[in-house]
Amino acid sequence: MPWRETSPMEERLQFIRDYETELLTMTELAAQYGVSRKTGYEWLARYRAEGATGLFDRSRRPHHSPHATDPALISVLVAQRQRHPRWGATKLLAVAARHAPAADWPSRSTVCTQLKKRGLVRPRRRRHAPGPGVTPRTPITAVNDVWTTDFKGEFRTGDGAYCYPLTLRDGFSRFVLRCDALPGPTYDATRRRFERAFAEYGLPQRIRSDNGAPFAGAGVARLSRLAVWWIRLGILPERIAVGHPEQNGSHEQFHSVLKAETTRPPATTARGQQRRFDTFCAEYNYERPHAALANHTPAMVYQPSMRPWPRVLPPIDYAGHLEIRRVYGNGCIWWGDRVLFLSSALIGEDVAFEEVGDGLWTVYFATLPLARFDERHRRLHPLAPFTEGRSASSAGSAPDRKNPERR
Repeated sequence: MPWRETSPMEERLQFIRDYETELLTMTELAAQYGVSRKTGYEWLARYRAEGATGLFDRSRRPHHSPHATDPALISVLVAQRQRHPRWGATKLLAVAARHAPAADWPSRSTVCTQLKKRGLVRPRRRRHAPGPGVTPRTPITAVNDVWTTDFKGEFRTGDGAYCYPLTLRDGFSRFVLRCDALPGPTYDATRRRFERAFAEYGLPQRIRSDNGAPFAGAGVARLSRLAVWWIRLGILPERIAVGHPEQNGSHEQFHSVLKAETTRPPATTARGQQRRFDTFCAEYNYERPHAALANHTPAMVYQPSMRPWPRVLPPIDYAGHLEIRRVYGNGCIWWGDRVLFLSSALIGEDVAFEEVGDGLWTVYFATLPLARFDERHRRLHPLAPFTEGRSASSAGSAPDRKNPERR
């Protein structure tokens, strides 16, 4: 004989029928059906009030929860998310609390749940964890320690002209110092924007970039004209390893946000694109909170540098024991009766040679070691990246200066 399956609804109806026969007391029926007397009386009351439908299961959710989030607060957060689709729950709460600190704002998890319910969160594709990274760059511990710079990938504006966005940020505070829509990544245009940044914010200790033009070039230490100018100003160029953009990861992340907010689609003209960049940077610096800054804005953290920009480049003074050579118009120097190519970026500059062994010399520009010169084989051997080289004081600072001459 097959088992007869009954639903909870049928069991409760049978309970009521058995009770109405008056053959069993409520206590006996409750014991027979495995429920409490209170539950039995509740079923009976619901049946008499609503009929059989009163015996269906009911939600145990309370009609009123004193801890429920105010719908008005959720509406504020949702509206803010719609204005800033790339802002997460933490940023939304930080901005909302800044404007209404006395409000009982919900937790981050509650905001995430509410955004998902409204279809405002896109599921992310899982990415494989990266392998072991390369050696990190200089730690950034204070404002103006390191500025980071790069050219975001070029694109065409609506009129068909190319736009090369040059971006410059303070690595510690994330403050955007420059974001310029340039027609090309040329030395002259890039230098003018850096001059404006130096005039407004002073000089940093270092500038971190990739190995593309105009930040790096050919020749010894891959110096470029821009890097030589920075060194003359007392700024140490710091370049990430080739093929490792993660060494400038914060700047790369900034570029992804900049691209999403201002270039999809691009503006009709370069001037219109610049207006978009300016609007975005104002919001990024003064309104957008950053988790790495304890949800402060970059403008709350950044302060201009105490090192002013000298309009005239200071002279380079080498110590008296160094051999000084002038780099001529072809990027070469005279060593003995032969020429040695260094870099076209150093044309017109003086470099110094310090003897460190029999026929071995360290080549310096200002206070930075660039290469090791093997006099016997007339070869230049690259040193470790000059940002990790000897101290700036190692080249000496004696006031006397030798005249360039053939050795």
